[in-house]
Amino acid sequence: MSGLWVVVPAYNEATGITATLEALDAQRDSDFELVVVDNGSTDATADVVADFGRTRPWVHLVHEPEKGTGAAADTGMRFAVERGAVRLARTDADCLPAPDWTRRINAAFASGLRMVAGQLLPRTDEDVPAWQRSLLVGAVEVASAFGKIRPGNRDPRYRGPYVMAPGCNMAITGELYLQAGGFPRTKIEDVHEDRALVNAVRLLTADYGLRRDVVVRGSVRRVRAWGLLKTLAWYADHRYRPELVDIR
Repeated sequence: MSGLWVVVPAYNEATGITATLEALDAQRDSDFELVVVDNGSTDATADVVADFGRTRPWVHLVHEPEKGTGAAADTGMRFAVERGAVRLARTDADCLPAPDWTRRINAAFASGLRMVAGQLLPRTDEDVPAWQRSLLVGAVEVASAFGKIRPGNRDPRYRGPYVMAPGCNMAITGELYLQAGGFPRTKIEDVHEDRALVNAVRLLTADYGLRRDVVVRGSVRRVRAWGLLKTLAWYADHRYRPELVDIR
């Protein structure tokens, strides 16, 4: 047994989460447990997950009423650790992990890493032109490079360089997750919880890294709703702040 648990926070994802669940159900390495954390949804998200899990005992549904991706993800991670999880992976309810995602994660852990940052690519099944998806990929690469010199990511106490580990495609050992304090229990509007966890880990170890073969395709619905520039500004320290953040 790999001891791998996958955590998926979800808020009002009833219309789209089935695709994520099916992508996880289709993993070539099926030796994992799944925790979906319903983050106070007002739609049928919990019912969709419960129906999907009715014949799949490896699917667990947890409820977290405290609003926030950080809070929901942390609840799921700690739920898994309490039940014996050795390795934790996270994706989001609007994402499609590649069929070899869990296998690649386990291989990265076997290589000696204690935290794994995966490659995030845009989904191709949403109504966004290919040229915008290509620009988004390039912008993510620029942001990752800038992160290494960003003042907030520089500290002499850090044991290794900054690495961008998107919350929807990352993995960490259960022991290191607890040691680092976990995801801050914050709202999506307040803090990039993935960056906060990365920097907490960097204070403890250099056993982390990017693995481009660990692939998740993420939703581009924000690009569709806000446009490319505003979306990039949102991810760059929330320089763009729309009234409605939870785009569906």
